[in-house]
Amino acid sequence: MVRESHPLLSFFVDAADGCFPPDDGLVTVLPPLADGLECSVAFTGHAVVATAMTKQAVYAQGPDGFGESLSPDFLRHLAGPAGWIGDTDATLTARGTGGTPRLAEMTDADDHPRVRYARWLRTNVQVYGDERGLITLAEGLAGRRELSVELHHTRDNSRGHGRSLIADALSLVPEGEPVFAAVSPGNARSMRAFLACGFTPIGSEVLLRPKRA
Repeated sequence: MVRESHPLLSFFVDAADGCFPPDDGLVTVLPPLADGLECSVAFTGHAVVATAMTKQAVYAQGPDGFGESLSPDFLRHLAGPAGWIGDTDATLTARGTGGTPRLAEMTDADDHPRVRYARWLRTNVQVYGDERGLITLAEGLAGRRELSVELHHTRDNSRGHGRSLIADALSLVPEGEPVFAAVSPGNARSMRAFLACGFTPIGSEVLLRPKRA
């Protein structure tokens, strides 16, 4: 099943092309995402919140485009007292390199935590990998093409495996097409690997599964 794209997708695609929303400190409120998900996304000086809450209910909490849209109090308000709040991730983007794919599809990784997590949040999840680790390609936040990476933790895991795996993963995306990754800023090794492979930061984001009264 192909998930219908969300109006937030245009913000991501435009940002990948270097065209960002205005640096005006405001918050754009959009409808909720599919499958019960919502999100708060911060660009430079502008935020976008996708939620089932009314604009009035969102604005009443005082979010802005300068960081308050990702504050703990605002996110808990969005999620409700028992809702799930994901990590605050940096939003990165790069372009596919196309050509001959350099990774084989994996059919025996359904129980891998990275794969289970991807399928909990995304659709059309495909898994590829080799002895270095695995990657998932899927339709993620707002319908964007999304990449995640997990290295195999072995004693002989040498430096550079993450970078080479990400570079090979880009061969699975048609040349020039944008692909996105959500990376925890605290995971410095992963962040450096993505940046070294040509990914560029365009914002930050938090996913939520609300449970409201």
